[in-house]
Amino acid sequence: MIAETVCSAVSAAGLGIAAITAYRKRFLRATRIAAYSLVPLGLVMTGVVEWLADTAFSPVAWAGFGVLGAAWFLFMTTRAVERRRGIAGKERKAAGEASHAEAIAPAASAPSLGRTARPAARPAAAPRATDSGKSGADDFSDIEAILKKHGI
Repeated sequence: MIAETVCSAVSAAGLGIAAITAYRKRFLRATRIAAYSLVPLGLVMTGVVEWLADTAFSPVAWAGFGVLGAAWFLFMTTRAVERRRGIAGKERKAAGEASHAEAIAPAASAPSLGRTARPAARPAAAPRATDSGKSGADDFSDIEAILKKHGI
């Protein structure tokens, strides 16, 4: 009851300010103020204010918000752990497809040797030459020369 009265008063005050603004020949601003001031009145008329007031004082609603917060926290924690472990989206998708294929036809998959075999590490790549034919060390010497020139 009190929330509806406050919203109605705010709307009336806003419409008064809009009328004064229109009197000063600022019609665009007056229209915008009128639109904002009609929002609380519309919320009262649709029953949203009553619903919000009932929700604000309901312990069950607050418990529900707590459960939603806990679910969000768990979801974000699992995302952070996946990122930290380096499980990218493509790898997750490939792992999911592999487990799905194994669940459908376990006899068709390769026999298990106990532990899962990991692919061999990729050999270290040799340093590439740049377009000008310089190696990576020459590039740094150029940078050092520029820095010395500027006294850094």
